[in-house]
This record gives sequence, C-alpha cells and structure tokens, in this order.
Amino acid sequence: MDRRSLADRILGVIRDDGLEVGATFPSASVLCERFGVSRPTVTKALEMLEAAGWLSEGGQGKLRTVRALPNREGRS
Repeated sequence: MDRRSLADRILGVIRDDGLEVGATFPSASVLCERFGVSRPTVTKALEMLEAAGWLSEGGQGKLRTVRALPNREGRS
C-alpha cells in the first residue's frame, strides 16, 4: 500500500503520465476513480497542490494545468 499522502500521490501523476508545464491536469472525477477516494478528499488535495504552486487553480468548468514539475529523481 502506498503510504504517501494523497497530495503526493496526485503530484506523482505529473511524472507518471509524463505531463509537462502547461499540460491539462486530469479532472477531479478522473482522480477520484484513479485513487479510489471521494471527491471532497481529492478536492482538498488539489487545493493544497494549487496553493503550493504545482497546479493552476481549477474551478467550475475550468481545467487545471501543470505549473511546475516535481524532481524527476525517486525517493530512497
């Protein structure tokens, strides 16, 4: 089982999906299905990533985009 926070796992989507700065980020609905968690849980994690500057702000009908790339090196 992955013990990283949901925000860390969602941030990993950038690397795992090969996204670049400016790329459209998956929707909250897609992330709910991908990680098997509720929408409010995903929304909270996305808001944390927006506040940290990784993602642009989403909103009603607005797509989030990647604003910064995490380090490509893995954790040991």
